[in-house]
Amino acid sequence: MLPRIPETEAMDSALEAEEYDTMDHAEVNAWFVRDFAAAGGMPDVTLDLGTGTALIPLVLCQYMPAVRVVAVDYAGEMLRVARRNIIARNAHDRIALVRADGKRLPFPAGSFPQVISNSIVHHLPEPAFIFEEAWRVLRPGGMVFFRDLFRPPDAATLQDLVERYAGDGTPYQKKMFADSLHAALTVEEVHAIVSSFGLDQGCVRASSDRHWTWVARKTAE
Repeated sequence: MLPRIPETEAMDSALEAEEYDTMDHAEVNAWFVRDFAAAGGMPDVTLDLGTGTALIPLVLCQYMPAVRVVAVDYAGEMLRVARRNIIARNAHDRIALVRADGKRLPFPAGSFPQVISNSIVHHLPEPAFIFEEAWRVLRPGGMVFFRDLFRPPDAATLQDLVERYAGDGTPYQKKMFADSLHAALTVEEVHAIVSSFGLDQGCVRASSDRHWTWVARKTAE
């Protein structure tokens, strides 16, 4: 198994934000939203951790017209581009941007009926903290839906994935994707983290040739 090499925690340069925003995320973002809805996601207030340039909240607002999103990111440059995207799509009344550290959220316990996240975990040197915070701010009876890349078993598989899914990108975009794969957790590592919440192994699964998904409901009190 490849060793894990964490990425920079916050992608907070203008270049990183602009390059990330111009990559073709449309298919995977639509897939994320469809799967969230199929898992039981509702048009309710939703916390999005590591929102980046707010691409998933924008798709979610199209898919669920009544949803409201609190979109959190630590990187000011990502939020700058996110704000531009939200204004361009006239979604400023439905998506609230918050600059905050996902490992130390400024929200009370049980604040949200739904917590989602796409592709933040691989950025964190100590990813357990964001799982714990997501679980803390989740309301009893609420649902968490996380998805991220998983680390390939070897360098050859990693390079194959880069060519398959980022082969048409710029050299910098291909490097970003390769670095993300190298920084990702395995399915087993994710399960080891969430098992402390009393959840069974089936709540974490490989959901594609490069992604894992964690779906769980918090027991109602």
